[in-house]
Amino acid sequence: MDTIAPRFARHDAARNAGAFLLSVLSGLETKNCWTMAEMAGHSSPDRLQHLLSRAKWEADDLREDLQRMVVDGLGVDQAVLVVDETGDLKKGTNTVGVQRQYTGTAGRIENSQVAVYLTYATRVGHALIDRALYLPRSWTNDPARCTAAGVPDDIGFATKPALAADMIIRAHAAGIATDWVAGDEVYGDDPKLRTMLATNKIGYVLTVGCHRQVIVDGYYIRADDLADTVPARSWKRLSAGDGAKGQRWYSWARVAVCEPDLPGHHWMLIRRNDTTGELAYHRCHHPRMVSLAELVRVAGRRWTVEESFQSSKGLTGLDQHQVRTWRSWHRWTILVMLAHAFLTVTTIAQRAREIADSTLIRLSVNEFRRLFIALILAPLHVSPGLLDWSHWRRRHQQRARLCHQNRRSKPQ
Repeated sequence: MDTIAPRFARHDAARNAGAFLLSVLSGLETKNCWTMAEMAGHSSPDRLQHLLSRAKWEADDLREDLQRMVVDGLGVDQAVLVVDETGDLKKGTNTVGVQRQYTGTAGRIENSQVAVYLTYATRVGHALIDRALYLPRSWTNDPARCTAAGVPDDIGFATKPALAADMIIRAHAAGIATDWVAGDEVYGDDPKLRTMLATNKIGYVLTVGCHRQVIVDGYYIRADDLADTVPARSWKRLSAGDGAKGQRWYSWARVAVCEPDLPGHHWMLIRRNDTTGELAYHRCHHPRMVSLAELVRVAGRRWTVEESFQSSKGLTGLDQHQVRTWRSWHRWTILVMLAHAFLTVTTIAQRAREIADSTLIRLSVNEFRRLFIALILAPLHVSPGLLDWSHWRRRHQQRARLCHQNRRSKPQ
């Protein structure tokens, strides 16, 4: 709070931001303006709703503070930027960006809101540092709908890889100069993103589909056909890093490919699961010649963004927002990402101070949050206004019920 307080025009907005952060760090099962305001001891959710919608402060300013906190806390050793999208299931059609679309959260087409996120991952940990809301064409082609949701006039349609490219460029402009970017097929299959990275001398390891073609020895060949030509001696068994059940061992091979008019070295990296025989394919680039082990290390970092999604949603309520407008969504997400980064950075700092004990696993973000709630938050939030809040909820629910009944009773 000492870091971000100067970003707010008024002291009461800074205090409300502090209440917001403590609430999303808490053990509340559902995190929205109602439950969080009750925990903070407010008489209604008005203060938090004002913070997200009308108070004078810029989410982009807090993004700078967030990125500085994460880089200072995680360091720069083996840093990788990882891009991926996630969806939040939503009801109705008025929430900004919502439509029926595929989301990996549900594994099918659902009414949802999708955003692209950027994770900063190093040897010691990882955290989300930026996000961009995906607006489908059904929104960008409907100016009245965008105006109602507060979407700025200069925001047009952009693909998910284009949103990722903007965030990567923005991160590098802010001084987060990593050598590598990782991502899944959505980003690996986009030639514009790969060209942008290669042109800016940024290395990448991006997953691609098996049907994608590359140029080898002057001929186009599909990725899966290329895998059939790799001799047995070229496969190396290497770990892609620690997983939930230990080291993630796979067999790997790489083949040099040609990228006309682009600088640097280019490869197709192939991963084989020796148990199932399943293959995965990655387009790779770096300005310098690097080892196979280095490509494997970067490929293994891609999963950190999935862990960031799971942790930020489960611990700090990234997906629990009940806001509808462009501004409110950007403010909610940056504050939640800041709270989650606090947990990550402070956990890593505590690990560095602890004396190694072979009888204990290392301190996790979940365990640190549990201790933080028990030792810090619980004594602060013994609310005397529980009955008042019960009455407030019941009054609000009665008004909503009467409004609903009045709408249904009106003649068509």
